[in-house]
Amino acid sequence: MDNDMQAAASNCGARTPGRPLPRRLQAVLLAALLATSLGAAAQPAEYTNSIGMRFVNIPAGSFTMGSPDSDREADADEKPAHRVTISRPFYLGKFEVTQAQWQAVMGSSPYDAAAGARSNPYFDLPGMAERVRKPDNPVTVSWNEAQQFLQRLNEKEGEKAGQRRYRLPTEAEWEYAARAGTTTRYSFGNDRDQLGRYAWFGEDFASGAPHPVGGKLPNPWGLHDVHGNVWEWVQDNYGRYDAAAATDPVRGSDGPASGAGKVVRGGSWHATAGGWRSAHRKEYAADYRGISIGFRVLMETER
Repeated sequence: MDNDMQAAASNCGARTPGRPLPRRLQAVLLAALLATSLGAAAQPAEYTNSIGMRFVNIPAGSFTMGSPDSDREADADEKPAHRVTISRPFYLGKFEVTQAQWQAVMGSSPYDAAAGARSNPYFDLPGMAERVRKPDNPVTVSWNEAQQFLQRLNEKEGEKAGQRRYRLPTEAEWEYAARAGTTTRYSFGNDRDQLGRYAWFGEDFASGAPHPVGGKLPNPWGLHDVHGNVWEWVQDNYGRYDAAAATDPVRGSDGPASGAGKVVRGGSWHATAGGWRSAHRKEYAADYRGISIGFRVLMETER
């Protein structure tokens, strides 16, 4: 304890009841309290884990989730728009998980024949397998496979069973981070003509494929490819929104319930995808393994 703090402690113990503290002492105590509070709350802006996955700190806050009735592009399942509070900060992957990161954790490629068949025929198109499998491309896997990766990643990073440090973001966390404080159709505004600066999109199946992560501009919070490249799995089951305000909502997070699929966000690289707007959502079965759905990892902050 320094001299000022010693003096503060001494004066606090000796002051006459009912008399206010001296102004200088009040300032010292206030500064000490503020420093302690900031020290406990401070988190690094970025974090890199043992296999080189980079994470961006996302602050707690509130936002309007979904699309307003005035948005003519919005689908019915994006409504009603509703207020959501994210009560805890978290880290979110700066990029989508890549093929190289998958292999570093899992020890094999999800595109090997032993991993099983794809859920659509596009992987077998001429040249597609080679285009998809590039090391810096986002990996494309099922929701179930993403859960296996997360379990292995937590084991690799030393987390105890039942204390998951890494997980998929909830749908609310994903949209909150993708919007990055914006209320427009995209994180960069409403102008669709600007989409090409931020997203890989609109390609055909004859020559197109996912692209190396980070090749386009990031959103205001430093996240790349939240629009386009590959769809991203989130933790929730698919379901319609409620108009009521909510805090940290998650819908049936442990697995598909009563026929409900899982939610993907962000749109992808091919022309038929659509859905590059921040609020757009789509349903797929948890075991769906295509060539345009990957994921981004959330890392919880230390409690």
